[in-house]
Amino acid sequence: MRLFSQTRGLPVITTEEAEQLGRVEDLTVDPRTRSVVCVRLSGAPKHAATVAWELIEGVGQDAVVVRSVASAGDGPHEFPTHHEILGKRVLTEHGTAHGTVKDIAFDTTTGHVHTLYTALGDIPGDHLLGVGEYAVVVRAA
Repeated sequence: MRLFSQTRGLPVITTEEAEQLGRVEDLTVDPRTRSVVCVRLSGAPKHAATVAWELIEGVGQDAVVVRSVASAGDGPHEFPTHHEILGKRVLTEHGTAHGTVKDIAFDTTTGHVHTLYTALGDIPGDHLLGVGEYAVVVRAA
């Protein structure tokens, strides 16, 4: 498990060239699969500004690793619209406020969202229903 806050800002390194591709700017979550679907980079070449999760080889304490510069932009990937999650208000499907998202724990192998940490308590990742401009919507406990 790793936290979004620990992952942001990490360098993204290629194994083939052993060079820095960019830095993790943010992670995009698909609420339908409740998983990270891509990593958004800052400072990367235009073709590799977004790297699909399946192309990530590893997420460690000090770096995120992708195979090569060329592979970073491979494939016809369509990602859901990116919405900032950290700091966003949380609502249940019944419209009850549940604080704001403080952080998110995710599986570094699968990208599966494990836990949303909010100001009013932890929410299991499988309760995530939607992520939008206005709020993060979760299933009521």
